Amino acid sequence: MRIKQNMRKFVVLFFSLFLTSLTFSQNSLEAKTLLDEVSSKMSAYDNMFIGFSQTLSNEEAGIEEGDEPPIRGEINLKGEKYSLMYLGNRFIYDGKKLYVINNEEKEISTSEGDMDADDGFIYPSKLLSFYKEGYNFEMGKLVNLKGRKIQFVTLNPIDSDSDIIKVELGVDAKTKHIYKLIQTGSNGAKTSFTITSFKSNQPLSDSFFTFDREKYLKQKYTID
Repeated sequence: MRIKQNMRKFVVLFFSLFLTSLTFSQNSLEAKTLLDEVSSKMSAYDNMFIGFSQTLSNEEAGIEEGDEPPIRGEINLKGEKYSLMYLGNRFIYDGKKLYVINNEEKEISTSEGDMDADDGFIYPSKLLSFYKEGYNFEMGKLVNLKGRKIQFVTLNPIDSDSDIIKVELGVDAKTKHIYKLIQTGSNGAKTSFTITSFKSNQPLSDSFFTFDREKYLKQKYTID
């Protein structure tokens, strides 16, 4: 009798674990399918203009979202190329080199390749593809933000040493555009990026993502 009872408990436990695993797998697949749909739709645009605001919070440090005015920026994207205006500086990535233009100091630094992604942060050129490697997926909450239905997807880095412990990506359920991105760091800091304006397929010149060295030399910028 005891053997039968133990066997019955084992079978119940096995199927409970199996169903839990199956539910998680379906949830993960659903999340990845949504991210693939967003990536496919936004990548199909010839170019994109995105205006955004950034806020920071850290409960452990006593910093709440809204304590400081949001930092605003804007970016033009075309494939992996981008021109980013952020904190008064401009970042131009032409697909091979990155130019960081410090307008206040009139200094320009150049480097081969894009920004170093080893710290786990998500950079502009990888906005639509960062999730494809190094993350587990899970569907989050469907919330109403300013009259828009936003479906969140939670991404957890596989690397336990990552400086980012969680990424929450908010997707507009109607347009399938990214609306919000929240990065939670290992130090407890939470950085939120909200897209405030979006335009696609804007008329851009062929040289839009090209660094004009002569222009800045004439303005007495120092270029390293």
